[in-house]
Amino acid sequence: MIRIDTLWLCAQPVDMRAGAERLLAAVVSTLGQARAHHGYLFANARATRMKLLVHDGFGIWCASRRLHAGRFVWLPTGAGAAPALELTRAQFDALVLGLPWQRLPEMSVIRRA
Repeated sequence: MIRIDTLWLCAQPVDMRAGAERLLAAVVSTLGQARAHHGYLFANARATRMKLLVHDGFGIWCASRRLHAGRFVWLPTGAGAAPALELTRAQFDALVLGLPWQRLPEMSVIRRA
């Protein structure tokens, strides 16, 4: 099993033809470094495909996921937008299913209107 201690959502869309080396270069240019046991998530411009790059301390692993319907909920891009965001495990689990991961805290409580 590959150990992932921290997950980063990289906001800038990437070409899904990019391999591990080009994604690694994007991580280093965005965050300054790729740390061991960290995972980095990328999406295409339409947010229908996602790639996960993981540095396991010895090498790089790259996995992909594709939604056949709908889109992944991604970060906004453009001026003033954060280049990357650290995700919790629950946010990651919701993200890969295509669920609104940003709303998890408010969805965990039911209130009377």
